[in-house]
This record gives sequence, structure tokens and C-alpha cells, in this order.
Amino acid sequence: MAKTEKPKFPTEIVPLPSKGKYYPEGNPLASGEVEVKYMTAREEDILTSQNLIKQGKVIDVLLESLVQGDVNMDDMLIGDKNAVMIAARVLGYGKEYIFELEDPSTGEKEEHTLDLTTLEHKEIDFDGVDYTFTLPHSKRIVGWKFATQSDENIITEELKALRKITRKSGIEQEVTTRLKRVITSIDGDESVGAINNFVNNEFLSRDSREFRDYLMSITPDVDLNIIIDFASGEEVDTTVPMTVEFFWPKTRK
Repeated sequence: MAKTEKPKFPTEIVPLPSKGKYYPEGNPLASGEVEVKYMTAREEDILTSQNLIKQGKVIDVLLESLVQGDVNMDDMLIGDKNAVMIAARVLGYGKEYIFELEDPSTGEKEEHTLDLTTLEHKEIDFDGVDYTFTLPHSKRIVGWKFATQSDENIITEELKALRKITRKSGIEQEVTTRLKRVITSIDGDESVGAINNFVNNEFLSRDSREFRDYLMSITPDVDLNIIIDFASGEEVDTTVPMTVEFFWPKTRK
């Protein structure tokens, strides 16, 4: 019996904002690019799966289906995932992304169109990255790492588990939960207890802000900052709004 060939789909090579710099040797992501196939009816099934939507996993399952080769999506840096997500949207439904924003001067909602192919990767000094950061006020030394999809999954689960506490206290714990995932040591102490105690009790708010700004400045990602010109003449600097129309565009037939 003749072997049945696997169906071949058109694909595109998508460069990663990290250029593969922060992956271990031997990891396919270290090449600095991934192969992404065009969407098919199978991916439409994924996008319309109410079960996946309710679980908040629809985009992750979609990207796992689209990215070709022996790539573990849990290893992927969040900024690289954003690049793949945007590329998948372009390959699936085209480069035009239509969304609504409120004109701050009139309060009226206005429709805008963005060419997603014009979004560029952030400029990063890859040779200047230091995985320790001296906090400017307390002078404590923080070790850190880039967040991966695996970290994001853990953060999501931890925030779900904290919802009962959040309902009672009214205090969201997203900032501290995220900090605990990216901080790897405090003054050389890598123990979970030391990190948790520092974040919960000793991390000065002004140091926290400086640290988070630093991470944002050196984290590879797609530059989602755009300038919107409203009909009123108002010009606003904002970030690309990721609404439901991103993967479920109104113009889709």
C-alpha cells in the first residue's frame, strides 16, 4: 500500500523579536525564526470553540496548530509569541485590522484601520543585557529572567487561585504575582521564600516601578505603540488595542 503523504500547506517564515538570542543552544527557537502555516478550516474550528474560549486557551491552541516544526510553545518568550500571533492574524485574515477608539475630545467612538505589517520589532541592545539589576533606591540586587509562555500559564493559574482572596480584599495581585515569576534571586539568594518575602514586604514601590520600566525597555517584543489621528484633529499616542475583532474581524465572511 502506498504511503499517504501528509498534506502540505503554504507557510511563511516569521522572524522573532528576540532573534533567538535568549534560547539555549539546540532549541529550535534559537534560530531566531519560526515557520507558520496559513490558517485552514481546522483553525476556524479552534477559533470558534466555546470551550477553549471559556478556558482562555483559544489563542494558545491556535498558535500551537499554526507553528510548524519541533517547537515547544511553552519555551517561547512572550514578545516572540506576540510576533507570531500578529503574523498568524495577517496570514489568516489579512493585514488590515479595523478597531474602534474613543476620541478623547468628543467622547465619540471612531473607526480606525491599521496595517499590521507596519508594526516593527522593538530595538534592543542584545549585547547589553545584564540579568541582574541594582534597585536605585534600596540598592538591593535583583536577578531576573525573561518571561516565557510557561511562566504566563503559571501566572494565569495563580491569579485564578487568588480570586477568592481578591473578592474579599478588593486588591488585585497581578503585579506581585508577575514579579515573583521573573525575579530569580535577591542579593544572590535564589530561594522562593526570599523572593516571595521581598516582593510581598520589602519591594519599595519606586524601585518596583524602575525595575518594571527596565524590563520593558530590554524585553524583545513587537512595538505596539501607534499614533491615532481623529477626525476632530486630536492626535493620540496609544498601543494597538487587542479587541475581539483581532481574530474575529467584522469583515470576515
